[in-house]
Amino acid sequence: MGIKILSLSKNEDFKKILSGRKVNNYYSTIFFKKLPYKNNNTLKISIITKRKLGKAVQRNKIKRRLKNIINYILRSIKINLEYSYLIIAKKNVLESKYNDIKEKMLVDFKKIL
Repeated sequence: MGIKILSLSKNEDFKKILSGRKVNNYYSTIFFKKLPYKNNNTLKISIITKRKLGKAVQRNKIKRRLKNIINYILRSIKINLEYSYLIIAKKNVLESKYNDIKEKMLVDFKKIL
């Protein structure tokens, strides 16, 4: 049975996760926290790109890149499904190579385990 990926939808979920633990790197900040009512066979994750990063086309490109990286990480390592994740992208994601971002994110998700 595969892992179902869902997005965070409630404002209170975002606020709770922002008060949780975080991991920073050159490309993004990953906030994570256990939410009490979360189902353990789903991955709740949201990607945020601020308007400061560029126009809609650039922001959507960043989101697509990060979603592909998350799918790669799900296939390669076992992510802790007890946590809900919030990824806030930084400006460096747009200018950097895909493989560099992927390796950095993989290291960060291994730290969270």
